[in-house]
Amino acid sequence: MKRPLTRRHWLTTLGSALAGVMSLALARKAKAAVQKVLASAPAPKGYDPAKHRWLMQIDVDRCIGCGLCVEACKTENHVPPEPTYFRTWVERYIVKKPKPGSDTPRGEVVVDSPNGGMHFSSALVPREEIMRSFFVPKLCNLCEHSPCSQVCPVGATFETPDGVVLVDPKYCIGCGFCVQACPYGCRFLNPITHTAEKCTLCYHRITRGLRPACVEVCPGEARIFGDLKNPVANDPIQRFIATKRVMALKPYLGTGPRVLYAGLDEEVR
Repeated sequence: MKRPLTRRHWLTTLGSALAGVMSLALARKAKAAVQKVLASAPAPKGYDPAKHRWLMQIDVDRCIGCGLCVEACKTENHVPPEPTYFRTWVERYIVKKPKPGSDTPRGEVVVDSPNGGMHFSSALVPREEIMRSFFVPKLCNLCEHSPCSQVCPVGATFETPDGVVLVDPKYCIGCGFCVQACPYGCRFLNPITHTAEKCTLCYHRITRGLRPACVEVCPGEARIFGDLKNPVANDPIQRFIATKRVMALKPYLGTGPRVLYAGLDEEVR
């Protein structure tokens, strides 16, 4: 999957050691920036969701596994601090070399996401055993045909006209049906409110012209966010689609995800 001289090729050379160290100064600066624009109110008056169509795209080759997106999401959206609750997380895929004498082109695939991907260890697999490694950010896939909304018995989960799947906590009864129905493992029951929770693309931010917190802090610009109905000059969304081999996770499910990826490998699930 990896092309020569790409970031993933560099990661392969170093094994599972984090590349985020080299971008630490830039990453911390980006994180500081998003802390200054925290918002928590609902969509402002005058916002017309029919005039927007939000889309998230992820370039796997650019993700360095720094985990700042996970940290920013937890802070911005008041996600419970326990290391089991995340609206977005980062997975690391380590493809081992085939064993001596094996006729397979690759060995075992090890997948980890310690603390949502904020604290990867370089000691998980010995460097000499690694064929390649890469990071994959995960979040709600904003399905056009969302299984979670179909199983909600009270209509608490719903799709907005601008393409975001949201949960109304005033109606949610905490039955957990949506958590079980989500094929991407993107939902959880908040232990404090006892209602379903998931990524909302930072709806309170994007309806004010701001970017999601995870996009704002990403030092490698691995997360690309935009509005299909309101393209800008040199629009990164359109450029991404035009220049990358774009695909969705689990396309065979027919859910119509609005989170698109470039650089996915066959190991990603």
